[in-house]
Amino acid sequence: MIYRIKGKPVKKENNRVIIDMGGLFYEVGISASVYDRLNQQGQDVELIIYHYFNIDNNRAVPVLIGFIDELEKEFFEKFIKVSGIGPKAALRAFDKPISSIAQAIEEGDIAFLKTLAGIGTQRAKQIVAQLQGKVGRFALLKEEASEKREPGEAFITETKEVLRRLQYNSKEIEEMIKKAVVAKPQVENVEDLLNEIYRQRK
Repeated sequence: MIYRIKGKPVKKENNRVIIDMGGLFYEVGISASVYDRLNQQGQDVELIIYHYFNIDNNRAVPVLIGFIDELEKEFFEKFIKVSGIGPKAALRAFDKPISSIAQAIEEGDIAFLKTLAGIGTQRAKQIVAQLQGKVGRFALLKEEASEKREPGEAFITETKEVLRRLQYNSKEIEEMIKKAVVAKPQVENVEDLLNEIYRQRK
């Protein structure tokens, strides 16, 4: 079982990082909050790993999820015990600092929990019902200083990479993205943004 990975990030996206460990390249799933605190490309990163197998058509596919420290991993393991929340859903929901999520659970703040990606009212109530009173210590976590990221910056960066591969130049890319975001400010992923760019160019 893989416990820890340390190496150079060769590709970093909103939901994953590819790490080079001496010629072996590992794909590690990461949350938005972890993404914010990873070092820039070219510098070594070290992640604590949660390792599980995703069963797909009778085939077990190994999946690695990375965290900055042990407490974050421990909180994740508690979070996925909530009925209906698996590792993928939890990873997506962790788009805010662990301490803020834990505090919201302890205070029964349904409104805050509903702001997490993929979490609706009923799921937020389930999280509070199952975890309230059990995650207070995680609310004490001090998040490392991180580069400030505007909402959506990660998938906008990924969209730019896609458009570059489609042979658009930087000026065209900036104009297309700006126009699309103005027309549909609620876009939240690469696919939606590319679809809106296509509609704007028709």
